[in-house]
Amino acid sequence: MIVSLRGKLIEAGVLRVVIESSGVGYEVNVPVTTAERLPKLGAEVFLLVHHVFREDGQALYGFAVAEEREFFKLLVEKVSGVGPKMALNILSRLALPILRDAIVRGDVALLSQCPGVGKKTAERLVMELKDKVGLEGPGAAPAAAATIVPAQPTPATDAVAALIALGFKAADADKGVRAALAKLGAGATADQLVKAALGR
Repeated sequence: MIVSLRGKLIEAGVLRVVIESSGVGYEVNVPVTTAERLPKLGAEVFLLVHHVFREDGQALYGFAVAEEREFFKLLVEKVSGVGPKMALNILSRLALPILRDAIVRGDVALLSQCPGVGKKTAERLVMELKDKVGLEGPGAAPAAAATIVPAQPTPATDAVAALIALGFKAADADKGVRAALAKLGAGATADQLVKAALGR
């Protein structure tokens, strides 16, 4: 089973990359959050991989950070009706901290804005993952003893909520806040993030 991949980035799309390693090209499906962190074509890249086997073939899903890979595995293994494609779309629409926060708070409306996720699926995400989103990667405690992430709003989640209230789509609000965070740093307030996302 392939769990990581290091090689030359020879193709890059929004949700798909090709990495050449030891003369072999590997097609890897990636979320937008990972695609945004990729180097230029021809550069070396390292991805953490989840290898999915199915009757009609197999596929690789790559992630820049371990937390995203573990969350992806939780989605496809613990939530009924959520397959790899939907899980990738969910991770591509909202940043991981915002997803976790939405699940802990039971924000079905925000989760429902992910592609392919209706109200019932969003409710399942909350019901089946609320006690698991505190798991922190390999070797974490079993689900029964999982730590629940405190439902404390952060400046980033407040900023996303404010932008959505102004009429932004969840994906656009999240992307704008991520860009603002990268520019202003982790100490930025929600008001500063909103203004930066609005270009003010």
